[in-house]
Amino acid sequence: MTLTTAALLSLALGATNPIIWSDVPDISIVRVGPTYYMSQTTMYFCPGLPIMASEDLVNWRLVSYAYETLGDHPALRLENGQNAYGAGTWASSLRYHEGVFYVSTFAGTTGRTYIYSTRDPERGPWQATSFAPSLHDSSLVFDDDGRVYMIHGVRALRLVELNESLTGLREGGVDQVIIEDVSAATGNTTGLAGEGSQVFRHNGWWYLFNITWPRGGMRSVVIHRARELTGPWEGRLALADSGVAQGGLVDTPDGRWYAYLFQDHGAVGRVPWLVPVRWEDDWPVLDSAPRELPELPASTGLSPGLVTADSFDRAPGEPALPLPWQWNHAPVPRFWSLSARPGWLRLTTSRLDDTLLTARNTLTQRTWGPTCWATVRLDASGLRVGDVAGLTLLQARYGLIGVRRGPAGYELIQQNQTADELISAPPVALAEPTVWLRAECDFDQHADRGRFAYSLDGTTWTPLGDELRMAYTLPHFTGYRFGLFCHATQTAGGWADFDDYEIGP
Repeated sequence: MTLTTAALLSLALGATNPIIWSDVPDISIVRVGPTYYMSQTTMYFCPGLPIMASEDLVNWRLVSYAYETLGDHPALRLENGQNAYGAGTWASSLRYHEGVFYVSTFAGTTGRTYIYSTRDPERGPWQATSFAPSLHDSSLVFDDDGRVYMIHGVRALRLVELNESLTGLREGGVDQVIIEDVSAATGNTTGLAGEGSQVFRHNGWWYLFNITWPRGGMRSVVIHRARELTGPWEGRLALADSGVAQGGLVDTPDGRWYAYLFQDHGAVGRVPWLVPVRWEDDWPVLDSAPRELPELPASTGLSPGLVTADSFDRAPGEPALPLPWQWNHAPVPRFWSLSARPGWLRLTTSRLDDTLLTARNTLTQRTWGPTCWATVRLDASGLRVGDVAGLTLLQARYGLIGVRRGPAGYELIQQNQTADELISAPPVALAEPTVWLRAECDFDQHADRGRFAYSLDGTTWTPLGDELRMAYTLPHFTGYRFGLFCHATQTAGGWADFDDYEIGP
């Protein structure tokens, strides 16, 4: 393999921020020996609560998920007119204690707090416990005396004690406000008042990281410290640079320290960012959020660790789907298959849906920057009249290219959902039901443009429709995803077959 000039320059310069130019928000990192483990938020996607591993803080690979589906709730399954867009599980807390990995999270959708544990995060299994109430942005704390706590809340942060089995709050245990107003440490108590707690122990001190967003300012890091968890806590503004915030601390085997944070990065989502840390008077000091980190190795790319191509061929004993795939909401297992037509993914419709956003069993992977594309081969011969299947760029303002079966036959369609309307390109009649579909993303310099094309031979591509103006919207609260979908508008029971999912560059 011959490295390009750009690749050689990257290797010479080392790592650059964002460490992962893709939607990997609310990260929590622990180091165990030479290996780093990371948890992050994927909200309503299933399986959920992804766990990644790395040996250098830069190149990460997905190794497991803490859960397959979160709970028995119609919103998590796109049922009864409900959905979990913008919801599901939020910020997690990853810990390693006495040979066991713990990752906690919470969900307003179910009103519960969740704790998952395993001795082997790469192979599992993860054991689950949960309890009410839902503790917002809770950080799990194992104290030296064996007691276990969570710090949680917005603006006013609360310390609560858990029982020994971690199945609920300890009766009569500690339950007190430890910080009245996180943002008071910045001198500006307007705007987002402080959340995203992550707590750490170092050199006899507890350190508590939070994010604030003062009105008229930018996302900022606030750090408090205390000798005891119950306080008193003293705080200071630690970083207000480039909107990089929310995270915590991690050290390297050779004694260097970093703050792991993230930055809102437009339509691609919230991207991880590493900030070098130095210590002064037992305070972690974050001078700036640099673009270049020459002391760390360069990224070798997101594939196949975080995104992957897929031929849908499976050898005996292989997992049904590679880890980068996640379903939009909880799937219905009996309506997707890799065995109905070996070497193809079959999505079968189970009900009627008027829009892509309510369709079940949409299979997704992350997009990434600065530019990316995905292609897939679609055999639409199993569609029934009114069915639509294809490739999407998924968010509230989605775009799609696909095949719709009408009374007169098959036709290619391309649609872009804006804030106000669904814009459709003139359809293209298809003589045969097999076609290759392509979606492209341009996130460079926050361009946030999507484009679509099709091919009748897998080689020559024809653009279709207008550019999609991609936008990160709070109703979904996630970066754009590539997605494979099939939904019915008139009669359930039809299907679409997908093959040769390819990605680049």
